[in-house]
Amino acid sequence: MIAVQNRMDWRSAERREDADRRTAALMGFVVVLCLAIAGVVLVRELRQKSNLEDCLMAGRKNCAPIEAPVRRL
Repeated sequence: MIAVQNRMDWRSAERREDADRRTAALMGFVVVLCLAIAGVVLVRELRQKSNLEDCLMAGRKNCAPIEAPVRRL
């Protein structure tokens, strides 16, 4: 009876460890995914700023056009 009880305790402890491992792996994946998304957003913003700066350094005007609202009559 004690051997059966010990086996059941060992299995439940192993299941908890597996669940903890999966949770840690999932949290790590979420952190890496958030960092990747932040990196993509940062690169896009830097590219837009670089294009604007290149336009201004070339001596052009109207590099960042401002759209005026349409007046309704």
